[in-house]
Amino acid sequence: MNTEEELRQIEALLERLGAEPRQATVMAKQLVKRADQWVEERGLSRVEAMKQLLELVVSGRSGETPPGIGAQNGSDSD
Repeated sequence: MNTEEELRQIEALLERLGAEPRQATVMAKQLVKRADQWVEERGLSRVEAMKQLLELVVSGRSGETPPGIGAQNGSDSD
């Protein structure tokens, strides 16, 4: 899959989740960029990195907080 096709597919998914078209375009580009970073930083495959990011988007859209996300430094206890 080429980058343009991947972007179009991610944009379509984000629009189905409720994003406005312009917002979906920006978000899709950010997700692709972050997936590339995770490949470098975490040693994930490109597919696994994108899968994890899209799962975060979907869970966030439904109001869920995925495990490991949230107050990790104890700043909530103020």
